[in-house]
Amino acid sequence: MHRLTPGMARIRVKDLRLRTFIGIKEEEILNRQDVMINLTILYPAAEAVEVNQIDQALNYRTITKAVIRHVEENRFALLERLTQELLDLVMAHPEVEYAEVEVDKPHALRFAESVSVSLSAARQV
Repeated sequence: MHRLTPGMARIRVKDLRLRTFIGIKEEEILNRQDVMINLTILYPAAEAVEVNQIDQALNYRTITKAVIRHVEENRFALLERLTQELLDLVMAHPEVEYAEVEVDKPHALRFAESVSVSLSAARQV
């Protein structure tokens, strides 16, 4: 877990439920499946706090809409690939200093609620 420094905001997008083509079996390739996405994003928010204006804040709605579009418009063989692509999408915003993406695939294994993959990245200072 990345440490929160003064003026740093932690944004969490929790349980974003989407449908996409994910997997390697024929049934998975032919049919959309549910995935659940969780994002954690850290960015310096001192100016946003001080001036209370959206143009000084990281727009999590813009990021979330890009995630939705990417997931719904593409196909993925592996959870790892989907997770990395979403992490790259979040880190493309220069304000983001750290991000973690977790993608759950509900009922991927018999007797398990879900299987998930998490990846994180930090901006090199």
